[in-house]
Amino acid sequence: MELEGIIKRARAVGLDGIAVTDHGTAMGGLRARKLAKEDFVVIPGAEIKTDRGEVLGYFLQEEVKSREFFEVVDEIRSQDGFVSVPHPFDPLRIYRLRGIEVLHSYVDAVEVFNARCAMQSSNRKALDFALKRGLKLTAGSDAHTYAEIGAAGVVVESVEDIRKGRVEVFGTPASFLELLKTKIYKRLGRSGEP
Repeated sequence: MELEGIIKRARAVGLDGIAVTDHGTAMGGLRARKLAKEDFVVIPGAEIKTDRGEVLGYFLQEEVKSREFFEVVDEIRSQDGFVSVPHPFDPLRIYRLRGIEVLHSYVDAVEVFNARCAMQSSNRKALDFALKRGLKLTAGSDAHTYAEIGAAGVVVESVEDIRKGRVEVFGTPASFLELLKTKIYKRLGRSGEP
């Protein structure tokens, strides 16, 4: 998707801000932050595939170079970033974090609602896991097409509330048809229209 189209779509669905967390790079989020107007918040981030599975880094200032879990966490924190685990219990995600039962003490938050989880039991398990361990909560649409933007997220008074764990999670699960469309668009090299 084009960054301008992402911001345009986010505004159109009533969002005041977004986190841009491309796979393996923070560059999209950093560029989107420069494109956004003052009244629209962009949190640069990245979904990073580590040797133990994926982690999300939010509030990044530069690329995370390592791909070793503990080094990635250190790099994110050295940028005053925030570490979350995306879709931790979705059995259809082959890159989900392995060993979260032990590794959770190294992260700040767990994504407790991911709109692209095909089974909502995965999201419920993530929420239960986070609450039992006192972890902060994140949520995301995991948008791969313009139509998915705004399907899930958090409501906050201030962006810093995310770091403090003062969030209200919202979301609507993606339909099977929407998940299928994403696969088709990916094969065709498209992402839908903004």
